[in-house]
Amino acid sequence: MAHSQVVVRPEGRRRREGHNGSVRLPAAMSVAELGAELDGLPAEIRELLLRHRFDRSRLKRLATRLGGETDEDNRVRGAVTAPADGDVSVLPPPGSAERRQLEEDGLAAIARGECALTVLAGGMATRMGGVIKALVQALDDETFLDLRLAEVRSIEQRSGGRVPLWLMTSHATDRGIREALGQRRDGDRIATFTQHLSVRLTPEGRLFTDDAGAPSLHAPGHGDLPDALKESGLLGRFVEGGGRVVLVANLDNLGATLDPAIVGWHLSHGKPVTCEVVDKVGSDRGGIPVRLDGRPVVLEEFRLPDSFDPTRVRVFNTNTFHFDARRLAELDMEFTFFTVKKNVSGKSVIQFERLIGEVTSMLDTAFLRVPRDGAESRFLPVKDHDELTARRGDIEAVARTRGMR
Repeated sequence: MAHSQVVVRPEGRRRREGHNGSVRLPAAMSVAELGAELDGLPAEIRELLLRHRFDRSRLKRLATRLGGETDEDNRVRGAVTAPADGDVSVLPPPGSAERRQLEEDGLAAIARGECALTVLAGGMATRMGGVIKALVQALDDETFLDLRLAEVRSIEQRSGGRVPLWLMTSHATDRGIREALGQRRDGDRIATFTQHLSVRLTPEGRLFTDDAGAPSLHAPGHGDLPDALKESGLLGRFVEGGGRVVLVANLDNLGATLDPAIVGWHLSHGKPVTCEVVDKVGSDRGGIPVRLDGRPVVLEEFRLPDSFDPTRVRVFNTNTFHFDARRLAELDMEFTFFTVKKNVSGKSVIQFERLIGEVTSMLDTAFLRVPRDGAESRFLPVKDHDELTARRGDIEAVARTRGMR
């Protein structure tokens, strides 16, 4: 199992959590040496990497960050300020005329087949003891995957429309999820598509291998979503057929369902992205809404300058986004890849990841504060078995309220 220990920042900057000094890593290998090691991988590994769109050139370019002296002046560039008044909104109160209108508009869009649900179901299947999270029983005999399927059935019955469910899997989760879906996976209404794949390196930039000499593979993060979804062909066909909204949510966050009122609100403000946020509780940390050079964006706390105190912002991003489907399909951006130090079998390794929140640096974004408690909660993350046990009551309430049970 891999454990995150050190975040190494973009543009060659690294920082141990809670440490503000510079860090020296061992001198990096040459790009040519890394290339030779990649050439020496077994044929079946090279084929697997190719099938999952491994970007060899990118890895070699990112590896040049490793080694040498680093400092703390390469955090996100520009002026970071707290959100302005009006940057974070809330829905009109339930029962109000404004709320009813949003619900009607959203339900009509769903009925016309203009909304799709995309679930992030990739990664490395490690946090639940090596079991694919989608196949873990969330409630009684119902898995996370079962409940996502039930969610779609419920909203289709309510709206009379057709809602595609697309699951972004990884090389570690794809086969199990496809087998669980069986004949329900038709490649259109219910479909899977895989995120990308890469290899871990040593802190010196060598190809990391385990005691048996096998390379250590990893998924490069949920920032793969825009590229992987376009590559699948699903997004293009959806847009051509009149699709307008793509809801993206974590598999385990069963609170993040397709809600007509939020769909209506997203369509009403006209921006390409709606990012959901919730109130912070205690020491909660995560990506927060800020303004970067005057532009509302999501920034992870490790990217903030020392001069900005993240506790000033009392909400954080739930990783639930509503995207304008056409703008997502047309998105062409160079993602920032973050360098993350992990521990694999007691050894330090380096991997490069990207985050979907980076899209807000390119597409105008509206922030919506949503509930995190009770049957109306839209934030019920489950990262491990202990958290699942603690949240089962809330998951049950949400599932029954929204017709998933």
